[in-house]
Amino acid sequence: MTDTPTIAVPPTSATRPPQHDPDRLEQAIDRARRALLARQHADGHWCFEFETDCTISSEYILMMHFLDEIDDGLQEKLARYIRAKQRLDTHGGWPLYHDGALDVSCSVKAYYALKAAGDSPDAPHMRCAREAILARGGASKSNVFTRILLAMFAQVPWRAAPYVPVEIMLFPRWMPFHLDKVSYWARSTMVPLFILCSMKARAKNPRDVGITELFVTPPYEERHYFTTSTFVSKLFLVLDKVGRAIDPLIPSSLRSKAIREAEQWFLPRLNGEDGLGAIFPPMVNALEAMDLLGYAKDHPARATCLKSLQKLIVHRDDGTAFCQPCVSPVWDTGWAAMALLRASPDDTTQAAVTRAMEWLAPLQELELKGDWATQAPDLAPGGWAFQYANAYYPDLDDTAVVAALLHVAVRDTPDADAYRARIERAADWLIGMQSDNGGFAAFDRNNTHYHINEIPFADHGAMLDPPTEDVSGRVLALLGILERPQDRPAIDRCVAYLRDARLPDGSYWGRWGTNYIYGTWSVLAGLALVGEDMQQPWIRASVDWLLSKQHDDGGWGETNDTYFDASLRGTNAGVSTAHSTAWAVLGLLAAGDVASEATRRGIAWLLDHQQPQGEPEADLWYHPSFNAPGFPRVFFLKYHGYTAYFPLWALTRYRQLLARSRPAS
Repeated sequence: MTDTPTIAVPPTSATRPPQHDPDRLEQAIDRARRALLARQHADGHWCFEFETDCTISSEYILMMHFLDEIDDGLQEKLARYIRAKQRLDTHGGWPLYHDGALDVSCSVKAYYALKAAGDSPDAPHMRCAREAILARGGASKSNVFTRILLAMFAQVPWRAAPYVPVEIMLFPRWMPFHLDKVSYWARSTMVPLFILCSMKARAKNPRDVGITELFVTPPYEERHYFTTSTFVSKLFLVLDKVGRAIDPLIPSSLRSKAIREAEQWFLPRLNGEDGLGAIFPPMVNALEAMDLLGYAKDHPARATCLKSLQKLIVHRDDGTAFCQPCVSPVWDTGWAAMALLRASPDDTTQAAVTRAMEWLAPLQELELKGDWATQAPDLAPGGWAFQYANAYYPDLDDTAVVAALLHVAVRDTPDADAYRARIERAADWLIGMQSDNGGFAAFDRNNTHYHINEIPFADHGAMLDPPTEDVSGRVLALLGILERPQDRPAIDRCVAYLRDARLPDGSYWGRWGTNYIYGTWSVLAGLALVGEDMQQPWIRASVDWLLSKQHDDGGWGETNDTYFDASLRGTNAGVSTAHSTAWAVLGLLAAGDVASEATRRGIAWLLDHQQPQGEPEADLWYHPSFNAPGFPRVFFLKYHGYTAYFPLWALTRYRQLLARSRPAS
């Protein structure tokens, strides 16, 4: 990330780096540089497509049927996309990621959306999907969020969904469950959902489309919608049943008060055309809740909420469209500018980096104290969000990347003073967000109430935002390059957290990128930049793990199957991908292995697999694999930018360190 002496190891006559054809390396960097520059918007930012499985696009179709606001043209585009993603060649349903296994919940929603869009259940692709779903127990085996949607469409009884009364809004903070104790994404999703569930929302469903054919046991006769495995989960299920029994006894005045409380919670957070939480699930829940509460279609809040959802749609030239879960402009811009920073000293490239910084700087939140302030009430804001706007929910990962970019780009230049205050403010905010165990989470501090993941509502296991290794590594990297004396205690605590989090084989889990290769690179980069001795055995074990996962072709690859089976970590059936290879190479470079044969082979793989065809704006290392989890085991993502900027950064970083390691003439 920076010119830091701890990263490079001076070569001896026996360890001088193996040489690549310098012309070939330069040509590859130049092609990738030009391709990335061609994708920059006029105002200086980047925003690549952000793709997920078919769940979100299916929910968009069903949302239109819930509201009776059906855009048939858009519906058909979305349906074409969903049809194209069905795996007729393997399991017959829809996976959560490229080449993944059939997921029942995703497949149920995709089937329902296609039927709502007009596909006959007798069509071959629908029959194939139905048989695959039934073979896995049918729609009753769907997850909680799918069953809530089906309940709103009267396809299952409301007892198939967990009991989530809106009166939760009135709970005191000392209760075992409270909004402040769950993650930002759970909080913003749940509040409007409380209204929908408590009022037993009923979709308009104007075309009266149902999917009773997807149930093995008729849905109103099914008695086994919930499973329990631990004492805590069994206890919560008992409480769930007690809650249902007393629900009719709740005074209407109390329910009305709780609904008003929920409404007054989400209305200030609607976030304009960027949407509640700036992510799809809260946005669609808020829109449907407003419909249920009687907001007219032209009410400013409802109309703006619909606009925020419409802005997530990507229309492709092939006549398909899909709905993104959110957008990633700050994240994409930070990494793209970082990759370009050392790609070329020419005026065009450096002007692009400058425009990126000028676009990013004013997006720093310096005024509003978002929900994070509950755990840090005296802390001044100073973070960046992932999206164009999300003032209530800045995140630590983006903040660390952007602040690092600003610092590295202007260090020792006349522009340094212009950004110093912003960088200091960001670092102070990050330090204040450190959790008690020494690690850093994505959005909150000390969000570690693990019992909440046992409630019936939380079968996806993603209700919390605890510290993670990858975010901690990123924050550590920023603190290392800033070299502020006052940060040393926080650095030492974070290093101790990372030492304890290392797995026995030396790898690190990746919460926000796939998976152990991403996590291990993130940690190695952070440790190197804070000046840790990279030859320490516990650190060297992580390097050795990366080396052990290199494929015969010189690249690396990792499947999202590793989130289900940890024994697969670092593997992808021998298939190498550009993003995994770039992360692995960057991890080796952080450890000082610029001279190693493994690094040379990794660079060679990137050079060999840069695709020669296409226009300059094409993704030169495209691969269909998904490269990140939204929620591990439940929801996965494809950042289209990852194969555009991470391979470029690996090549430029290698070139930089290679030049530094050559002996003087």
